[in-house]
Amino acid sequence: MSSLPPISPLRGLLEVTGLVRAAGELPELLDAIARTISEALGFNTVVINLYRPAWDDFVVTTVHGNERAKALLLDRRTTVEEWDDLLVERFHRRGAFVVTSGSYDWSGQEPESFVPAVKPSDDAGAWHPEDALFLPMRHSAGHLLGVVSVDEPVSGRRVTDDELDVLVAFADNAALAVQSAQERAAAERHRLALEHLLAVTSSLNSEAGVDAILRTVCDAVRDALGFQNVIASLLEPDGRVVVRAAHGWSLDQLDLAGDVFYDEVRGLLDPLFEVEGCYLLPSGEAERRLARKGDRPLYVSELNGTGPWAWSQHWLVVPLHAENGDVIGMLWADEPDDRLLPSAERLQALRVFANQAAAAVVASQYVHELRFLADHDPLTRLLNRRAFVDRLDGEVARAVRYGRPFGLILCDLDGFKALNDRFGHPAGDEALQEFARIVQLGLRKGDHAFRIGGDEFALLVAEASEQDAREVVGRINSALAGMRASFGVASCPEHAQDAQTLFRLADAALYEAKRTGSGLQFVA
Repeated sequence: MSSLPPISPLRGLLEVTGLVRAAGELPELLDAIARTISEALGFNTVVINLYRPAWDDFVVTTVHGNERAKALLLDRRTTVEEWDDLLVERFHRRGAFVVTSGSYDWSGQEPESFVPAVKPSDDAGAWHPEDALFLPMRHSAGHLLGVVSVDEPVSGRRVTDDELDVLVAFADNAALAVQSAQERAAAERHRLALEHLLAVTSSLNSEAGVDAILRTVCDAVRDALGFQNVIASLLEPDGRVVVRAAHGWSLDQLDLAGDVFYDEVRGLLDPLFEVEGCYLLPSGEAERRLARKGDRPLYVSELNGTGPWAWSQHWLVVPLHAENGDVIGMLWADEPDDRLLPSAERLQALRVFANQAAAAVVASQYVHELRFLADHDPLTRLLNRRAFVDRLDGEVARAVRYGRPFGLILCDLDGFKALNDRFGHPAGDEALQEFARIVQLGLRKGDHAFRIGGDEFALLVAEASEQDAREVVGRINSALAGMRASFGVASCPEHAQDAQTLFRLADAALYEAKRTGSGLQFVA
């Protein structure tokens, strides 16, 4: 146990809640979560298992307290199936999973599970050394981010329902903190990738020839986006797709492939597998679409994972287009260093790299576009979530310090999922673009609109009274025509004086508006 004095559960919960906005690295964050749970709730051992999407498994990243537990459990990996056996209804209790002694056979655990050196008691209410208590940490989308395991209660007693409720609240807030840290890390990687691409764009202006430009592009795909193997090829008049630059593949591997003709590989550009202008195909689908002779070897990825979001011998092809839309070449990317399928943001960046390769002569236009994408949503052209978080923090600080109130309006489209399911994503994208246009027209000078995810939007309405907010929502609703939207409104500093609470209150109001069908709900 830490030598620090114990803290109250309420203060501990506030500390865990505060970690949602902490800017530290994930390992330090997990240590802080484990320490806070231990000290606030009185458990000598706290273990955090974190989910690894590339491997579809869990790894023990953090062990707080018992040194023997650290030696035995740290870096231990467990499968999803092992957790599926434990996180089941018969152990479920008030959001936690309580496995009492004798109710589960631990003998098959490899390596052996941790059992505290505590003598069992005949008291039915006493904590048994083979008792286990697991607290799932879930992403806001519902999937598991990890599992917190607590052991060796200081009280020596099994937990009560009230204590379980507090533990589950801790785990829920810990999950928010972990999700926030992971999203911050992903956003930072994306930002660095865009900054790197900006630098590459500048260098393309000074490159003398096509091959030099494509070598720079291959290196940038590797360094900024994390693909260890990259090929840039151009389409020749005779129909051959000729490699002009490469990284990762040896000359021998390229020579073994022989001449490749566009007619042999054009089948890879199947709209069914198009994502953000790139084509991402499973291995089997790619091979079925290749019109190649069978005596030429196909490259097989080595940096593969095993999870549902893992790279598994996929093919990633990005066509290079002329201004008239004709294909003039291709980028091929493979061996992602994180062994994961690329995110939409990563593919957006890759698409921009491809555009640079195809049109280096207009590099200044792409510089402008990349600067825009750093803070804006590419579909709706509104400011993005990262810009929203930064702007919201600043507006709250000004409102509190200088008494300049503002309104936060959260809104989303009613029935958007049904629209996507019925008419497809292109129709959904058109609806989002139209809604964004209407929102922009409904705002006043000095107000700002953001797309913060999916069909979710946020509006910052400067120096706004409740009537001002009603008027903004009214203008938007009057222009929606066949669409419907719901709105939740909170004001700063009237309803909250920190960004997190303000957002939570507006989100709760939005939920209430959707639940009641009122369309608009203010914080009570």
